[in-house]
Amino acid sequence: MALLAALPFDLPDGVLPRAGVAYVHYLSFMVCFGALVLERRLIAPNPSRQNATLMVITDIVYGLAALALLGSGILRVLVYGQGSSFYTENPLFWWKVGLYLSVGALSLYPTITYILWAIPLRKGELPQVSEALAVRLGWILNIELAGFALIPLLATLMARGVGLPAAG
Repeated sequence: MALLAALPFDLPDGVLPRAGVAYVHYLSFMVCFGALVLERRLIAPNPSRQNATLMVITDIVYGLAALALLGSGILRVLVYGQGSSFYTENPLFWWKVGLYLSVGALSLYPTITYILWAIPLRKGELPQVSEALAVRLGWILNIELAGFALIPLLATLMARGVGLPAAG
């Protein structure tokens, strides 16, 4: 707290928790997006042991970041954001939530695939990844990336009041 007392300005009450939750939210989003980009970059037929292991680890990181994104998002809506009505009365918010849930549901197929890769990897064997599977996973990752790329656009519009009912 001595560090905060040394600041050349006053911090309004509650600003640090609000900023902290927002920071976790933004950072989680970036980690999710980065993990998807890395998965997309690595996906190939018959990956090396190193790449297959990296895909499994990257998907775990993606899953943990997605949970942090969800948790921090819920905290922002219920406690640390603009007030729940700002979000829940805005159709763009529901589009954003729907997009997040759709990307999450779509990610189940790659996640299950990578979990199945862990079985041969633990035995010192390589997973068998056909050209068709690599192409299918690539397309799913492309769709996930496109969905994730739209979320900040919706958030930016929401922050500017787009979609809110007119005051009257």
